[in-house]
Amino acid sequence: MDTLHKAVRIALTEAADPGKAEAMRAYMKSDMPFLGAQAVPRRTALRRVFGEHPLRDAREWREAALTLWRDAEYREERYAAIELTGFRLYRAHQTLDALPMYEEMIVTGAWWDYVDELAVHRVGGLLAAFPDVMRPLVLRWARDRDLWRRRTAILCQNRFRGATDPGLLYACIEPSLSDNDFFARKAIGWALREYARSNPGEVLRYVDHMGITGLSRREALKNLTDPRNPGGPKSPKSPAV
Repeated sequence: MDTLHKAVRIALTEAADPGKAEAMRAYMKSDMPFLGAQAVPRRTALRRVFGEHPLRDAREWREAALTLWRDAEYREERYAAIELTGFRLYRAHQTLDALPMYEEMIVTGAWWDYVDELAVHRVGGLLAAFPDVMRPLVLRWARDRDLWRRRTAILCQNRFRGATDPGLLYACIEPSLSDNDFFARKAIGWALREYARSNPGEVLRYVDHMGITGLSRREALKNLTDPRNPGGPKSPKSPAV
């Protein structure tokens, strides 16, 4: 694993443009510094490194990802840890044994650039594969005091489209409806907007029935016609954070 970690640091450094590091840090409001490795070159470099340094089993994979995460000196090294959890060689390791790893990353990462990838692409995958175990856990997270567990619960069905469980979605949204935090409000709107891709009428009904307003409403109805303003234009797209 030490060899992998060193290779990751070298690859990220080689892929970086140091002149962009401070702007990336400022945009992300990050206490942790950046190397300046942007998404496309970073992911290309990491795919190569991960392919060259295969891990023996699920336990070693989890240990390697958590070591990258915990020992990170640059934010891109935490991105690398998340990329490693989703690398193609380790698809079979997406079991409930991975959940404590994802929870640690969510709670200690505590920012949207980490949490959203984990919520949608990791926790969501576990929910789809192990619904009997994951559903009660997601419901607990939806009522948790920790904002990022709640955001994860709200967003974890974002790729489900027609397979979305609306009862679960609403049960995850409703504990946060009174929260004025930007990241809670944005998550509610984003999750409903994704569900609206397969069931727009139901989202319109739910938003009106629950009296959802402000940012959450704008996000939820971004690609729909708001019945309160039927002649108005649809809102322009914006980053889903």
